[in-house]
Amino acid sequence: MTSENARTDGGLSEEAQEVLDEIEEKNVDFLRLQFTDILGTVKNVSVPADQAEKAFTEGIYFDGSSINGFVRIQESDMRLDPDPSTFAILPWRNTEESAAGRLICDVIDTSSGEPFSGDPRGVLKRAIQRAEDMGYTVNAAPEPEFFLFEEDEEGRATTKTNDAGGYFDLAPKDLAQDVRRDIIYGLEEMGFDIEASHHEVAQGQHEINFTYDDALSTADNVATFRAVVRAIAAEHDLHATFMPKPIPRINGSGMHTHMSLFTEDGENAFHDEDDEFNLSDTAKSYVAGILEHAPAIAAVSNPTVNSYKRLVPGYEAPVYVAWSDRNRSALIRKPAARVPAASRIEARFPDPSCNPYLAFAALIHAGLDGIEQDLECPDPIRENIYEFDEEMREEYGITTLPSNLGEAIDALESDEVIEDALGEHVYENFIEAKSQEYDEFRVDVSQWELDQYLETF
Repeated sequence: MTSENARTDGGLSEEAQEVLDEIEEKNVDFLRLQFTDILGTVKNVSVPADQAEKAFTEGIYFDGSSINGFVRIQESDMRLDPDPSTFAILPWRNTEESAAGRLICDVIDTSSGEPFSGDPRGVLKRAIQRAEDMGYTVNAAPEPEFFLFEEDEEGRATTKTNDAGGYFDLAPKDLAQDVRRDIIYGLEEMGFDIEASHHEVAQGQHEINFTYDDALSTADNVATFRAVVRAIAAEHDLHATFMPKPIPRINGSGMHTHMSLFTEDGENAFHDEDDEFNLSDTAKSYVAGILEHAPAIAAVSNPTVNSYKRLVPGYEAPVYVAWSDRNRSALIRKPAARVPAASRIEARFPDPSCNPYLAFAALIHAGLDGIEQDLECPDPIRENIYEFDEEMREEYGITTLPSNLGEAIDALESDEVIEDALGEHVYENFIEAKSQEYDEFRVDVSQWELDQYLETF
C-alpha cells in the first residue's frame, strides 16, 4: 500500500507538494518524523530534508521492536507515513542559514500495509471515525499545566521553583513571564493560536491555553506543546515538567479537557437553549457515559503512580464522580458559554502525563457509549463536594475515582468499553506496562517511610 500522500500517477498530493515547497523556501536541512509510543513518549526519526518526497510517497522504515509496546523482534519493520498538515519549523532550530522541520506520522504495519493497531494516533482516529459514523465531529481543548524548576550545576532537574508566584501573580513574584513569553512565541511559530497564559496556583506552576480544534489536531498539539515547553525552558536553564505532583502538599498539574460534538450541518450538538444548563440530551448522555466509565478512563488519563498523588481531596483536583454547572470539585464541569457554539463539557481529571491520543480516545468512546445507550445523566451537584461527609456522598450517589494506579488498572480490566476503545494490541501492552510500573512502586521503599519508621521501630 502506498502512502495517501502519493497520487496514483506517482506524483504528490497538493498538500505534500506545498510542504516540499516550504522546505526549499525556508532552507530546511533536516526533518524530524515524529510519532508517539503507547506510554505517550514522543519518538522521532531524523532524515535529511532531501528525503521528504520519498517520505511522502514511500514512507520511511524503522525498527518497531525497539519501541515500547510496538512489535516483537521478528516483526520489527514498520513504516512512518508523514501527515503533511502537521509540518512545522522547529523554532529553536531556525536560523537564516538552515532550519529543522517536524512532521507527525502515522505508523503502518508493513506486513499488511494497514495502519498499525498499536499506533496511539490510529487509536484516536478510530474513535473519531466512530463519532463520524454517528454523525458527529469531535472538538477538544486541553489546559495542560506544568512546573518550571531550576537545574543544578550539572544540568539536572531539581524541585526548586524559580519563583514564589501564585495564581495570576505578576512580576516580581512571577519570574517566569519572560519564559512563558518565549514559549508562546515558539508555539505561535508552530501554528498555535494562543488564548491566554498565566501563573497557576502553586509556586513555579504555569498554564498556557490554546484554542480548541478537532480532536486529532488537538492531540497532536498536546504532544507538540510538551516538546516546545521543554525545549524553550531549557534555553532559559530551566527544567519544565508535566509530572502531575512533583512537590508534595501543594496543587498538582492537571490537563482539564474541554469537549464538544458538532453535527454534520455545523451545529453544536451539546447546546440546547431551552435547557436549564443549556445542555442538550446528547450532551447529558455523553456526560453520563464518561461518569459511568470514569474509573477505567482514569488508568489512561491519569496513567502514572504519581497521578494519584494529585487526585486527593483538598488540592482542587477532582476526585468525586459527579458533574456540576457551578463548582470545580466535580469530575465534569459545564463551563459558561457566551454563544451556542461554545457549549461544552470540561473533564477535569486528566493530567498532562497522559498519552493524549489514548486519553481522548477513551473519553470519546465513553461519551459515545453514553449516547448510544441513552444513559440518564444524574442531577448536577452544586454544593462543594469536598465538604461532604461519606454519608452525604452516599445520599447523593457520589462515588470516587480509584485511589491509586493499581485500582485504576483493575477498573480498566473490567470495562469492555474502554478496552475496546484502546484496541486489543494497545490494551494488552498498556495493562502489562502499567501493572509492572505499579508492582515496582509497591516493592520500593520511599524516603518518607525511612523518615517515619527507620528509627521508630
